[in-house]
Amino acid sequence: MTVRLRPATLGDLPLICRLRVQRTSWLTARGSDQWTVAGRGRPIEIFAGAVGRALDRGETWIAEVDGEPAGTITVNHRADHGLWSAWELAESVIVHFMIVDLRFAGRRVGDHLLAHAAALADDEHRLWVRLDAWTTNTELHDYYRRAGFALARVAGPVATGPSKALFERQTRTWPPRLPPTFTTAGAQCRLSAASLRD
Repeated sequence: MTVRLRPATLGDLPLICRLRVQRTSWLTARGSDQWTVAGRGRPIEIFAGAVGRALDRGETWIAEVDGEPAGTITVNHRADHGLWSAWELAESVIVHFMIVDLRFAGRRVGDHLLAHAAALADDEHRLWVRLDAWTTNTELHDYYRRAGFALARVAGPVATGPSKALFERQTRTWPPRLPPTFTTAGAQCRLSAASLRD
């Protein structure tokens, strides 16, 4: 299986919204209120607007498995009010909107997306990868713990949103990136899978 990450374009917005709707339905069926309006999640129209702005800024990526879109992640330096302090933001990248297509569940696409966030942090000499997770979704918390993140804290009352469980992982804890290698196929050169962190 080959996983590649590419910058997302505005044309990927319907795909990203479809992934959000798919995952919300899956979560609801499992008894979670994550991303639902009842759970104080952003309606899909507001979500689409936020992702659209991230796309305009070049902050969003698509993971492809053997050429098929399999997941998405947005990485920047911003967070909702009251979650992280100014100094925490200054030394980290912040992960948003990480969603894996259910067709690719269990194939470590999320690991590749998070490793990409770590690569971006490393390129910018930032020490941490940080994210906020839905406060009541303990299964999601367990996922991030298995991915090497630690719970920093649950944000206090100044933060008013439904995602107040704050997780972090030091950038240096990811394996070093391998230098890119190239394979020639006809007149085209492609990055090999060795250029990706696992």
